[in-house]
Amino acid sequence: MQSSQASTVVDVGVGPVSFEDLVRVARHHARVELTGEALAAVDRARAVIETLAAAETPTYGVSTGFGALATRHIPTEMRAQLQRSLVRSHAAGSGPEVEREVVRGLMLLRLSTLATGHTGVRRETAQLMAALLSHGITPVVREYGSLGCSGDLAPLSHCALALMGEGEVRDAEGTLMPAADALAAAGLEPVELVAKEGLALINGTDGMLGMLVMAITDLRMLLRTADVAAAMSVEGQLGTDRVFAPELQAIRPHPGQALSAANLTALMAGSAIVASHRTGDCNRVQDAYSLRCSPQVHGAARDTVEHAATVAGRELASAIDNPVVLGDDVESNGNFHGAPVGYVLDFLAIVAADVASISERRTDRFLDTSRNHGLPPFLADDPGVDSGHMIAQYTQAAIVSELKRLAVPASVDSIPSSAMQEDHVSMGWNAARKLRRSVDGLSRVVAVEVLTAARALDLRAPLTPSPATGAVVGLLRTHGIAGPGPDRHLSPEIEAAVGLVQSGAVLAAAESVIGPLA
Repeated sequence: MQSSQASTVVDVGVGPVSFEDLVRVARHHARVELTGEALAAVDRARAVIETLAAAETPTYGVSTGFGALATRHIPTEMRAQLQRSLVRSHAAGSGPEVEREVVRGLMLLRLSTLATGHTGVRRETAQLMAALLSHGITPVVREYGSLGCSGDLAPLSHCALALMGEGEVRDAEGTLMPAADALAAAGLEPVELVAKEGLALINGTDGMLGMLVMAITDLRMLLRTADVAAAMSVEGQLGTDRVFAPELQAIRPHPGQALSAANLTALMAGSAIVASHRTGDCNRVQDAYSLRCSPQVHGAARDTVEHAATVAGRELASAIDNPVVLGDDVESNGNFHGAPVGYVLDFLAIVAADVASISERRTDRFLDTSRNHGLPPFLADDPGVDSGHMIAQYTQAAIVSELKRLAVPASVDSIPSSAMQEDHVSMGWNAARKLRRSVDGLSRVVAVEVLTAARALDLRAPLTPSPATGAVVGLLRTHGIAGPGPDRHLSPEIEAAVGLVQSGAVLAAAESVIGPLA
């Protein structure tokens, strides 16, 4: 999902990068520069590694093998080969290429860890990674290969391979080429990795973390858009806005619920449709759960997203490597394990599935004459001849069904590896990959609800919707999505609506009338 943020320069220092900086680099091709403080920290850590490398006593990660092979002491003359062998052997991904934004995000986060001064790489190695980002050179990373422990080894190894001038990359225009050719075209020299550098480049949670940050960014926007869709549905189905009143929310003080309910109230303000049934002769007792409980579901989703954001913030502030440079020594640790990130990635897949589920239920109510309060069957122009939005709901249902399957957690699975040295792994990368699909599916389900609710609001004429929801209807009508009428090819209209949801345009249309939603 894209926004219109301009390309900028992002400074990478010894502290964490922000959500906003990650999105700028990953999605909007911002250039990257290491700060002087970061370079000084890199140099200090490198000096520690050089001292340990020269010592007679073996040090894990510096003068030994790795994982289950850590007991072998590697002589000095073979250590450059050790680094090359490590990266080449670990760049073992398979399957289709992952998205450019995912690779750029994981590279930025690995660079951020290098800049902390806890990994021991040389400054020229860190600067080359920054240069690849700034020149738009993106290593080819494959879908499968990471177990999420020791971090995202295979994806990061494909990136490290490019620093060596090996493997395949895509240039700034997306052309596939050998890494050596892309580096040469940009005036860059590959590095020959030395002691500890190979391990430092590949031992982190950066892939799963980058995908988590982008998913949180998208979900924050999508959950406000889901409030817009819900308001349109409550309004179009002659529901009441009274249940969203602040005094009712206050007696169950979940913060997300209060925010969602306030959004719904604001979105429906000034609606002639709502006003039309605020009369003594209205015989409706209460609305269905999918309408009345929208803030409870959307609010719980918001609170879950913010919990995930707290976890992501902690991980952004972490220096993930093994071993790490601490003072004048290096120490082994287990910080590379992806469990903290994997759990919230799975939690967010549950959120996406449930918010999509309630959206589909609101949509379905529009199509059934026993529940839609006077609208034509399936919102069809000539029912029987026309099918209206019958099959649009099928599309929603198909997506929701898949989202339920994607909500099955990846992080409860573990397949031991490395001769039982790595005997419990997080599967965080897998959790992140399925969450990306979940977020996409949620956006499509919400788009169909917006599309259907807009048609219903038109069918309530001469009564008019609220100014905010009316602005959303107007947006659709100016983007190739016509109002009620005989059946037409519906897929292009659905895709147009998906584009307007994913770009943030639906949310922006409502906010242009009532100001920013909470």
